[in-house]
Amino acid sequence: MRNILIHADQTSAMTGRTETALEIGRRCGSHLHFLISSPYQHFIASDPFGGIYLAREQLAMAQMRDAELEKSLSAQLSLNEVPWDISIAEGMALSSLSQYASLSDLVIVSLGGRDQRGRAEWTLAADLTMTVPVPVLALPSESKLIDLDAPIMIAWNGSPQAAKALRSAVPLIRHSQKVVMVQIGSDDQGIAAEDALKYLSRHDIHAELRQIDASDDKAADLLTKAAQEIKPGLIVMGVFGRSMLRETLFGGVTRTLLEESPAPLLLAH
Repeated sequence: MRNILIHADQTSAMTGRTETALEIGRRCGSHLHFLISSPYQHFIASDPFGGIYLAREQLAMAQMRDAELEKSLSAQLSLNEVPWDISIAEGMALSSLSQYASLSDLVIVSLGGRDQRGRAEWTLAADLTMTVPVPVLALPSESKLIDLDAPIMIAWNGSPQAAKALRSAVPLIRHSQKVVMVQIGSDDQGIAAEDALKYLSRHDIHAELRQIDASDDKAADLLTKAAQEIKPGLIVMGVFGRSMLRETLFGGVTRTLLEESPAPLLLAH
């Protein structure tokens, strides 16, 4: 993973994204590209008579905030040996990140803040995963850093999406002390877990398989319970669905982990 794209903004979760990017950069010899998205179209207004106006004062303030973010981020990054650069792009975060991701190996974003039930807002991470051809690393908003020295948990269901996520994770987990592949029920209709373990072993990653019998409990609840026991520094999983049907298709395991994950998620579609 030599080219890493990071969503840069002024939220408190930015600290976790920056520190995680630096950690991966040190391990993988990566170049970090921080992208500040500025939706300037928000400052264009219209009236009932067809007139179009530019809110110049508000636009100037937004541009000033972007410049301040770029300056403070540059000061922080200059203290580290990992190579980096910063860009400011016009447009919404999803469209800007999707464009720049075309020549990236990994995109780092944050899950949103949690509601009163403790469920995270996951729209950007989910939509981005469905849009870009590279894996997305989604960090919990409470600045939960990736910990590649902690156990790594791979959610396995035998699907092509799970296999893509597993392949994408190899550069990150190749030096991990413990990798646990968790499978709920059987994989009779997909890629066998044993074959996935063989693939990892050829990369000198010797994972253990933890098979959990399907029960009356939902697969999402069983995976969440497994994660609480394993205490992973990273959870690797494939993602199903289409962003335009997000509310319907991001159900079950994917949606539950996006909302309640105790660790960073490496997602691939």
